[in-house]
Amino acid sequence: MGKISNQNHRYQPHISASIAFCLLILNILGCSQNQPNSNASQMKNVVETATKQKRFDGITITAVTFDKPIGVGVERRAREFEKLTGAKVNVIKLPIKDVFPAMQQDFENKTNKYDVVVFSPQWMTDFAQPGYLEDLTERVKADKLLAWDDIAPFFREFTATYKGKIYAVPVDGDFHMVYYRTDLLEKAGLEPPRTWEDYIAIAKKFHGQDLNGDSKPDYGTCMAKQPKHANHKLFWSVASPFLQSQGTQQGSYFDPETMKPLVNNAAFAKALDIHKETNKYSPPQEMTLNLYQARDLFFDGRCAMTLDWGDVGTLLSDPAHAQISEKIGALILPGSKEVLDRKTGKLVPCDKFTCPYAIDGVNHAPYGAVGGWVGGINATAKPEVKDASYALISYISQPAQSNVDVTIGVTGFNPYRISQFTNRETWLKSGMKDVVVSKYLGGIAVSLKNPNMVLDLRVPENALYEREILDTALDDFLLSKKTRQETMEYLEREWEKVTSKKGRNSQIEAYRGSLGIE
Repeated sequence: MGKISNQNHRYQPHISASIAFCLLILNILGCSQNQPNSNASQMKNVVETATKQKRFDGITITAVTFDKPIGVGVERRAREFEKLTGAKVNVIKLPIKDVFPAMQQDFENKTNKYDVVVFSPQWMTDFAQPGYLEDLTERVKADKLLAWDDIAPFFREFTATYKGKIYAVPVDGDFHMVYYRTDLLEKAGLEPPRTWEDYIAIAKKFHGQDLNGDSKPDYGTCMAKQPKHANHKLFWSVASPFLQSQGTQQGSYFDPETMKPLVNNAAFAKALDIHKETNKYSPPQEMTLNLYQARDLFFDGRCAMTLDWGDVGTLLSDPAHAQISEKIGALILPGSKEVLDRKTGKLVPCDKFTCPYAIDGVNHAPYGAVGGWVGGINATAKPEVKDASYALISYISQPAQSNVDVTIGVTGFNPYRISQFTNRETWLKSGMKDVVVSKYLGGIAVSLKNPNMVLDLRVPENALYEREILDTALDDFLLSKKTRQETMEYLEREWEKVTSKKGRNSQIEAYRGSLGIE
């Protein structure tokens, strides 16, 4: 595998964290006139929210979502909304495995138990295409308190939108980053990983060393590879920079013209090899680790690196993690110097044509795993209930509320607004130290700024493609039950079966629609 980059190929120059943070913010994704960027403007929004909320006395709203952690954040703001508006809000919180089936069955059977659905954007096509969701475009345009332009473009244009219309309001922003021990890398004179080969080399370097002073050997990398949990998402973060290089609309799962799966080629093979090699430098129980267990190992100082969502950053504000928090850096996902040629199925070197968004010759493809949770409205609800339902999801998303919520780890809400990067005070008030804020928000800003962000799969039966077929194949491959070639052939064959059963043309339409391709 590749060696760790030398000083001629460093990821970034040695400038102070505060200066780097300011430069990142000045460049992030364009400017917004609606951007709250100070305590004064945020306080103004709080006052406006409280005084301008319409009354909904006598109206009952039933909302459904994932129990923990997203349901915690929704419940918290729903109780405030009741006091402000007089509405009654019933919040139904379900285990993650039951959320999609419950919503889908309610829509399909027209039982209409739920007025508000706070759902994963992966289900947008399932819900928007048949007309189950209310078109919110005009409501959003008229809603000044929502500050729509303050929501980062990736979440505005992809996770909330389908075929040019707004069907949901973001309340959370999800994508993967690498977290690493800055103290270890600095002491060893190493730079953070720019490529996945670098990641492997760093993991190998620290694996078996005592990383937390307890005289026990620790691990180079920790990932949550428990079956039917997060393994398929983590793997796609490894595969993405090999598969997608031309921007978000290129897509990373299928050829958008033919719906041919991009799972049997040299790029996918390379990603499988890398994902399997991380097992060599991980805890012996990694194939059974869930996210919480992997995080505990990282927070206990037992892992040099980990791959996870933005929750890690907010959880670092917990006083229990005070000793480790200042030693943690956050980084855009490692990339690749080679990318897939979709005509030949082979890897080709990055150049200005094959990798137009490369950073110093490395193609990065930050993966919007899940993409963050969003709130939508049942299109069959009564007009007055739709009004109250929209007011609720707008209230949860408005900067006055959300800029606080994203700093609280138990809500499960991660940053998705530009103001959540510019307003550092809320992060500092949460207990996060200044140096930690700079590292965490800096890593997020670089990711969201990248035009090559990868959209999670949003077509009917996406759970079958990913959680069932892909996750099962990965588990078999990592446990050496299948060879690399057998794994790729199995995936291609099974994904094609799903596409054929659902209807290739309709799946192409759904896939292209999710990518914003006309």
